[in-house]
This record gives sequence, structure tokens and C-alpha cells, in this order.
Amino acid sequence: MTVMGKRVLPGLLSGFVVCVSIGAGLLTTSSAGAQAQTPAPDASDIADGMRLYQQKGDCQACHGWAGDGRKMDSQMPDSPNLRETRLDRTRLITTIKCGRPGTGMPAFDKFAYTDGRCYGMKQADLKSPMSDPPATLQPREVELLVGFLLQKVVGKGPMDRAKCIEYWGSEVEACREFK
Repeated sequence: MTVMGKRVLPGLLSGFVVCVSIGAGLLTTSSAGAQAQTPAPDASDIADGMRLYQQKGDCQACHGWAGDGRKMDSQMPDSPNLRETRLDRTRLITTIKCGRPGTGMPAFDKFAYTDGRCYGMKQADLKSPMSDPPATLQPREVELLVGFLLQKVVGKGPMDRAKCIEYWGSEVEACREFK
């Protein structure tokens, strides 16, 4: 093909090849991004996360068994309602690992303030000492705990009878308080 006496077909073909290559790269990037998303946790992972919430982390002492901020321990101050939190997966992980300096939320990462990994701070940078957690959590345990919270608590709104039964997996005494 010629335009004004010049052959343009090679230029058109090379432009076409460039466009196809860019398009293929975008498709590859999109599908890689989709694959990078965290898969939905399975039932055993949710159960493990729930056990960590209730037992090892004892999160229910402050956040309540339902994560609604209604504490279990009368000595502890009321805590944030996790059912209404706007924290995403990344921020939940950071909050659990690093705690919240200046509040009652402890750091569940054993080395949280030893090397600046949490908010770029070390122990000496904290204005007041962090409360001790009931136990420290390994990275996999934090992931399980966050998986549980995202599946059963975060964004689920106020607890009602149906949500209570779904939360526990069956009718339990705690659900009787909801009509």
C-alpha cells in the first residue's frame, strides 16, 4: 500500500504488532492481578481463626464474642466494634501485629517494636508502654484470624438471631438472646 508515493504497509503491520503486544500484556497483567487476590478461606481455616479469636488471642475479652465491642471482661474498657470497622485485610493484619499505641490494643507480633517494623517505631518511641497480649501470634495465625474476621465479623452489621446461628454454625445458647 502506498500513500503519497511511500510504502506504509510495513509501518502499519509493525504498529499492529505493537498494539497486539500491548493488549496481550494488559490481559496478562489483569489475569495475574486476579490470581493475586486472596482466595476465600475454607471452613477449617475459619474454624481455626475463630479459635484464635476466642482462645489464644482472647480477642473476645475486649471486642466481645460477636466482635461488636461488647466486652466479656468487666475490667477491660469497651473496644471498637469490629462488625462496623472500615479496616481492610492489610490494615487488620497491621493492627493485630502492631496493636494500637496509646490504646489497650496490644501488639501480637513478638518483635513489633524491636526493629521499626510497626509504624516505623521502636520501643523507645512509644509514649506509653503497650499492654501485653495474652499470647503472641505467628504470621499464619494472624492470617487465619483475619480470614475469620472478614468471613464472619467485619461488615456483617449488628448481630441478630440468624447471624448468630451462622456465626456459631448452629443454634447455641448465646443466640437465644436474639428474638
